[in-house]
Amino acid sequence: MVAVTGAATGLGRALLERLAARNDLEGLVGIDTTAVQVEGVIWRRADVRDPLLATRLAGVDTVVHLASSYDVTEPPDPRRALNVHGTARLLEAAREAGAQRVVLCTSSDVYGARVDNPVPLRDDAPLQAEPDEVALTGDHLEIEHLADVAIRTGLAVTVLRPATLVGLSSEYDGHLLRQLAGLRLLALRGVEPLWQLCHVEDLVDALELASLGDVTGALAVGSEGGLEQRRVEALAGKRRLELPAAVALRTAERLHRAHVTTSSVRDLDHLLGPIVVASDGLREAGWAPRWTNEAALVEHLSLRTDSRAGAYTAAGATVALLGTAALVRSARRRRRR
Repeated sequence: MVAVTGAATGLGRALLERLAARNDLEGLVGIDTTAVQVEGVIWRRADVRDPLLATRLAGVDTVVHLASSYDVTEPPDPRRALNVHGTARLLEAAREAGAQRVVLCTSSDVYGARVDNPVPLRDDAPLQAEPDEVALTGDHLEIEHLADVAIRTGLAVTVLRPATLVGLSSEYDGHLLRQLAGLRLLALRGVEPLWQLCHVEDLVDALELASLGDVTGALAVGSEGGLEQRRVEALAGKRRLELPAAVALRTAERLHRAHVTTSSVRDLDHLLGPIVVASDGLREAGWAPRWTNEAALVEHLSLRTDSRAGAYTAAGATVALLGTAALVRSARRRRRR
């Protein structure tokens, strides 16, 4: 029997509907604080932080844990309470209930942005992201640590690490995509950013394989290769604002301290070096992405038509502030003439 947490909405709902279409599962359980109508699904209402969660997992062999937040605009404390503490409780409850396997989902950002990163990165590349209590990547590093501890204590854990997610609601839009709400895209002088996306359909394909036990271990998920930001700018009809790294990072830090943005300066890490994954483990199991980076981006742009939508990330706030400063300087120069 397979259980999916966070099954009423978002990514959890997408996987639940995929699994419900199969006829070879012994049972399918949806776990969430609310229930929705999906044929063939047994609903057990629970918050994943509930001390009695183990009772809701009775009889379950595999738990796919998707009751987590990818919302980079959510305040860090409640987000971490769900992501980190919720995952810790889920792993304890799965062990107490006798589940054989747990599937978790973090992100490819845990590999860390480094100028010397190979392109692409293999699944077993070291995790070099900087720990951070504000950035979403910090949550994902903690979840990876919890998975390692659980594995050492005898629980089978599979971790999927998707690239920037596309095809879901705006709550899943990472700092890369939220830049598109601004007038310009930030780039650091001397570095050409590479964008890699993961469409929800490709991630659900990977989650389905993990749910069935067809893949194990830590596995990255993403479209083929990386898309140069110059191509992103052309598709989005945006110009870039290119800055020295020190200026951009210092400005983002000041904005965070002034509470202009809740984002961490670590959210600019994707500009420092490439994080492009190969998805080699999934490919060996027969998985292949249905979506290219370009096709996924085009779909995203068609769905997010309001350029004013979304909250500032560190990159967006930095671009806005420095862009305004540039306009002020230009106006002053014109007045002097």
